[in-house]
Amino acid sequence: MRRTQYFKWGLTAFLTVCAVLIFYDTFYQAGTLQRFVSRLASILAPVLYGFAIAYLLTPIMSWLEKTIRALWRRATKKELKPRSGALRLVSILLTEAAVIFLLYLLMSVLIPQVADSVTTLINNAESYYRKVYRWAQELLNSNNEIAVWLAGQITERYSDGMDFLTNQVLPWAQKAIGPLTNGIWSGIRGAVGFAFDLIVGIIVSIYLMGMKEKSLARCCKAVYAALPEEKADAVMRGTRKVNSIFSGFVRGKLLDSLIIGILCFICCSLLKMPYTPLVSVVVGVTNVIPFFGPFLGAVPSAFLILLVSPKQCLVFVIFIVILQQFDGNILGPKILGDATGISSFWVIVAILVGGGFGGVLGMFIGVPVFACAQELLKYLMDKRLRKRNMPTEAYAYVGRAKDDPAETTEETTTDNDKGTV
Repeated sequence: MRRTQYFKWGLTAFLTVCAVLIFYDTFYQAGTLQRFVSRLASILAPVLYGFAIAYLLTPIMSWLEKTIRALWRRATKKELKPRSGALRLVSILLTEAAVIFLLYLLMSVLIPQVADSVTTLINNAESYYRKVYRWAQELLNSNNEIAVWLAGQITERYSDGMDFLTNQVLPWAQKAIGPLTNGIWSGIRGAVGFAFDLIVGIIVSIYLMGMKEKSLARCCKAVYAALPEEKADAVMRGTRKVNSIFSGFVRGKLLDSLIIGILCFICCSLLKMPYTPLVSVVVGVTNVIPFFGPFLGAVPSAFLILLVSPKQCLVFVIFIVILQQFDGNILGPKILGDATGISSFWVIVAILVGGGFGGVLGMFIGVPVFACAQELLKYLMDKRLRKRNMPTEAYAYVGRAKDDPAETTEETTTDNDKGTV
């Protein structure tokens, strides 16, 4: 008995020291742990890609399995085995083939048009510059307060700008010319490495989808072997909830953004907007980011159209407002539903915090992560309140606190004294 107790104390002390050392190294030293995690993530990149692909494609595979099973039952009047390996393999191959074909079809249509739009934009860059310069010149010649203020600011900042160009930009450019060739080769190597990791990730995703049930069963077995039954049940419930939040949000948001990009392409083509493919890609991709995404995509797209035609820019802004209202009030709720269960205020907070730590990916992942943290906090609070036999509804505690009996007695005594006097 004492040996077991000593072992627990020793293990607790060892883990505490390790946690202190990790904290100190991460925040006050060279960050060895961070470099190790970054290196490990780069090595396991194909496996991580495979997990992501399998996670996104599993619903399509499951739907194909059900459809093939129903068609087989209707055609042969017989049932397939519950865990037919051939059916799983056919479903996986059909899923991967369908996704690859759709991506190829999308890219074969989209990439040439986007390339043409970018080429046109580059060829017209000089005329756009002259147009903006003429607008600025007309503004300066109008002699209004804005023009006077702008001219004064330009005059004040001219010497600072020339000094910045001479002393900082030019030396930096001279130093950057040398490593430019190495940077190009590094970019090519990075692209080739990403393509290789993606191909390996697709192969890994096939294995993961093929052994989905077996892997899930082994993970559940490990959880129940490591934890008491009650805690293991709580972990499994929490895992299902996290999966529900992430799957509903990530898959739904990707589908929603794809539909918005296609609608933008169709409507802009009908309205004969300039740079339609490029604008549609920008609007569709930025729509992945909740709340701020539509504005991030609409502003540069509107400015790009403004350089061609102010009238078409106004039409585009009106169209984007209508499209985002459709997305926010009809399409988004239909696809996403209440996937996260958090209010708009906390969505903004999650996006800001996630963007500050993880950039664009953090802005996308921040919302479901915050929703999971909120669910965990709610579960812990409700569990603690149930132990005290107290209600778990938030509104039950509004106005629950009563006045201090001592203060109430003192006020009553004072009132009686006043009445006596």
